[in-house]
Formats: sequence, structure tokens, C-alpha cells
Amino acid sequence: MEEQADELRALMQDEVPVSVKKETPKAAKKEHNTRIIAVTSGKGGVGKTNFAVNMAIAYAQLGKKVILIDGDLGMANVNVILNIVPQYNLMHVINKKKTMKEIIMDTEFGIKFIAGANGFSKIANLTVEELEYFANQFATLGNADIIIIDTGAGIANNVLQFVAAADEVFVVTTPEPTAITDAYGIIKIITTEIVDRTVDIKLIVNRVHSADEGKRISERIITIVGQFLGYKVEYLGFVYEDSVVQASVIRQKPFMVVNPTSKPAVCLKHIVGRIEKTEPEYNEGVSNFLKKFIGIKKK
Repeated sequence: MEEQADELRALMQDEVPVSVKKETPKAAKKEHNTRIIAVTSGKGGVGKTNFAVNMAIAYAQLGKKVILIDGDLGMANVNVILNIVPQYNLMHVINKKKTMKEIIMDTEFGIKFIAGANGFSKIANLTVEELEYFANQFATLGNADIIIIDTGAGIANNVLQFVAAADEVFVVTTPEPTAITDAYGIIKIITTEIVDRTVDIKLIVNRVHSADEGKRISERIITIVGQFLGYKVEYLGFVYEDSVVQASVIRQKPFMVVNPTSKPAVCLKHIVGRIEKTEPEYNEGVSNFLKKFIGIKKK
């Protein structure tokens, strides 16, 4: 408890800077080129989903094939931002009622969308036959360039499953003290409870009023993570606080489309540009993503 109290005090000091079938070589090559990103946060209300949606659109505007999956199994709301009413979701595939091709939705924003389902976290309880069917269906997503998963906020088991299976994890926070503390908290959970491999974590500071504010907040979190967890987190960038964001949510039109020259949109373009210049340490394709999702272990 004393160590945890020290961590939190330091954090708040401004001066502290599964496919069961063998894949063909061709299929494996396609999957290797699919980048899988999980977007998460320590608490709700930091703009995580909005960030994930607009990042997906920013990628699509670069000519990438993008699939956005709503992984918030309890409070799914990607479809609300996109103004879409999904008829089918992942559970229809899990239950062998639909194929992946039948549930994936085209959108007017140049991205494809897959609705999540409350029962998705129970996938590990499927029979061998059901699991084989779902794995083969999920593997069809391997033609995408980018798969972005909007996870739930917090440290629920299904959030950690998505985080452990993805190539990269983007943690979204804001300058609010509770958001900063919770961002550190989820990074601590990720780095201490997920085994088998090191997770590639990157930080985004949302709703800042200046570039200096974003840098200061990121340095605070990165320093404390390094000091107490011995882990290196990369700062990807910031997104400005701007009324255009809330207005776009009300209109159910992402700001990357409604106001592509706005400050938040320009920030997203810069962030995506930085992402494109780096390669994830782990990039193993959609079949291996599913295998890791099912086989996640905790310490």
C-alpha cells in the first residue's frame, strides 16, 4: 500500500517529468501485413471511442483498408458515433448463424465496421467445431491493412484479452487528475498481469489546450511508468480540446469528415503519420490474434 501511495503521489506531481487449420504461405503473408491496434483507457469519458473512430477514418483517407471492431462489450457505442444500427454482430458468427462477410458493414466514411456482442468474451467456451468455424471466419479479415479495436474502459477481463492479443495498445487519457491516475493504473495492470510477451503500449493525451500541456502530461506518466514499472511507453501525440468534437458527436458524423481541417483532425493526421513510420514489435495476423485472445494468461 505504501508503494502504491508513493506511485500516485509521484504521478500527480507536475515537476516529475487461432485457426486450427494450417494456413497457406499466401494467407500467412496477408495476415502478417495486418496491423491490429487496441484502443483503451483507464476510465470512461476520455474520448477513447471518438479517437478510435476518427483514427480509423484518418487511416482510410490514406488509402488503407480499415476494419473497426467495437470491443466495448458492455457499453458499445461506436455505432452511435457512426449513426449505424447494426443488424448483426460477432455473436451471430460465434453461433454459426452468419458468416463474417454477412456481419461486416460498409460505412459512408470509407471504413468497415463490425459490431461487438456481450457474449464475445465467452468464446473460449465454444466447442472445437464452433471454434474452428469462428477462427476460419475471423481469418477472412486478414486482407485488411489495419484492424482497430475499441475496447471497453477499465480493467475488465475482456479488455485485457483484447489488449494482450493486439499488436499495439493505445492508451487514451486527458489532463484530468483522475484520468491521469487511471491511465497509469491500466498501464500497470497491462504490464504486470499479461504474460507470454511484452505489450507495445503507446500514449495519447486527449482534450489538451496546448501542445505543452500534452507533452507535460505524457512526460509525467511515462516517467512514473519507467520509475515504478521499469517499462517504456511511447508518446504518440495529443488531440486538442475543441467544440467541433462534441458537435460532431451530436450530429453523429465523425469530425475527420465534418471538419477535416479542424485542430483535432489535424492532430489525428499527425498521430497516424507517426504510427505509419513505426512497425509494431509483434505483428502476427488475425488468426494469431484470435489464438492469443483465447489463450491469454495472467500472472
